Amino acid sequence: MRFPLYRPRRIRQNENFRRMVRETSLSVNDLVYPIFAVTGKGIKKPVDSMPGIYNLSADMLVREVEKAAGLRIPAVLLFGVPDKKDSAGTGAYDENGIVQQAVRAIKAEFPEILVITDVCLCEYTDHGHCGLVEGGGVLNDPTFDLLAETALSHARSGADMVAPSDMMDGRVAAIRKRLDAEGYTNLPIMSYSVKYASAYYGPFREAAGSAPQFGDRRAYQMDPPNATEALRETAMDIDEGADIIMVKPALAYLDIVRLIRDSFDYPLAVYNVSGEYAMVKAAAQKGWIDEPRVVMETLTGMKRAGADIIITYHAPDAARWLKEGF
Repeated sequence: MRFPLYRPRRIRQNENFRRMVRETSLSVNDLVYPIFAVTGKGIKKPVDSMPGIYNLSADMLVREVEKAAGLRIPAVLLFGVPDKKDSAGTGAYDENGIVQQAVRAIKAEFPEILVITDVCLCEYTDHGHCGLVEGGGVLNDPTFDLLAETALSHARSGADMVAPSDMMDGRVAAIRKRLDAEGYTNLPIMSYSVKYASAYYGPFREAAGSAPQFGDRRAYQMDPPNATEALRETAMDIDEGADIIMVKPALAYLDIVRLIRDSFDYPLAVYNVSGEYAMVKAAAQKGWIDEPRVVMETLTGMKRAGADIIITYHAPDAARWLKEGF
């Protein structure tokens, strides 16, 4: 293939040609919209570091889901922001907890939309860590029961899928065993299989009030320089019964997304996290970038790297732009 016999520009010269040979296409079916649920009524509190994102009480959250459903976004991912916390994160597995209430409210009005629930303790513990703490360290195996109880309470409330994000070793097996024992054999698990100890989570911790009160999470989240470890983590979660695997964050780890895609024939999600979203929003507000083009280019890059599912705060905007033929 040499010039002048081969001229690649021939099939770039108009939009119809470009559409015909486009190798990667982004669809609304790829999107999951993360939402923050809070206690109360009539609450729509802006998250300062994430323009366009709010902490929502269940009644307001249902209206947000209505917008997502109207845009044909297939799923939402729920995070709870409780008004009370304790050392054992009891709000996470309270049958009348904030996520449990939000799930019931959504499914009552929009049974067709998929509700995925984040399963972790960090938003609910007064120390801000993802498991039980003793002597300044996070306990791995003793945390299993609380995570499994949390997942079960979400299932009982009507969740369509649970998503453990804590990064305790072996937690997928513990959750699968508990769900199966209680008759929820058909409830899938989307595991945060490859979750790095990333600086990109900052705005999320403002939204969820989940910053650690001491130390950090590097003892259980993955070290950012590591790649082959991601293969081991993913293989473990698949062996333990995960139905969908995930890489988080997405943008700085597209090489890992491709590595996982090439190594495992398994449904793969990525999380386009809060810091990635906030950077785009900040630059767009300054007029430094064309927001729709940057967002769509970024999400398409994640799809091209191998993602089947993209969890993103951009989901409503991206769905509108896709509907408009972007």
